[in-house]
Amino acid sequence: MQTALEPTKPLAPQLIALLRRRIAAIDLPPGSALSEKDIAAQFRVSRQPVREAFIKLSEAGLVEIRPSRGTWVMKISVREVCNARFVREAIESDLARHAARLATPQQVAALQELIDRQRAAAEAGDFAGFNLLDETFHGTITDTLGNDFALRIVDSARFQTDRVRLLSLPNATPMKVLIGQHQAILDCIARRDGEGAAEAMRRHLREILLALPSIAAAHPEYFSDTDLPDHAKSLVPRDMPTD
Repeated sequence: MQTALEPTKPLAPQLIALLRRRIAAIDLPPGSALSEKDIAAQFRVSRQPVREAFIKLSEAGLVEIRPSRGTWVMKISVREVCNARFVREAIESDLARHAARLATPQQVAALQELIDRQRAAAEAGDFAGFNLLDETFHGTITDTLGNDFALRIVDSARFQTDRVRLLSLPNATPMKVLIGQHQAILDCIARRDGEGAAEAMRRHLREILLALPSIAAAHPEYFSDTDLPDHAKSLVPRDMPTD
């Protein structure tokens, strides 16, 4: 785990990224307490940027700040994960459609390299590395449009989905399934098939709905609720369990 920050850059955003990564990796499990003093000492900074990071993570629904009592990592809400996934599908399917029109050969090659690196991470059983490459893959598709606003919204939605995605990798959602879905998205982008790319992205982002019930059942201590909302249940095949 990185313990040093770049002193020439703003500290709070760096702390947000690092703490978010630790929360996503369940290195800071749902329900665990966070010490402003301890984190400041760990990263050799004052408590002010740590406090700022806690506030931003609270706004993202990842931590709960209880005045005069402390700060805790929020438990995972299935409802909030489904709501975030809904937002991601709405935006990212359209991003994939436009990427099929705008992506340069260099960007297509960069996306293929990311998929190849994911295959290597899968073979090595590197779940955290695989998840980071997943984030980069989706971000690279967004970059083809140069739409920073869309990137910020998607990045915010990922706050909720990342923890579940990492929990799903070992068992509920095999990495090879996600790699195949990424390849299907890229193949459509490469042949300028916008509608195909959008549909492939929708299928990919709905995969988490199939895994959620089994993940919540396997890790009940991590979840604050376990029921899929109606808008998510309607997207799950009828022969799949929803609770």
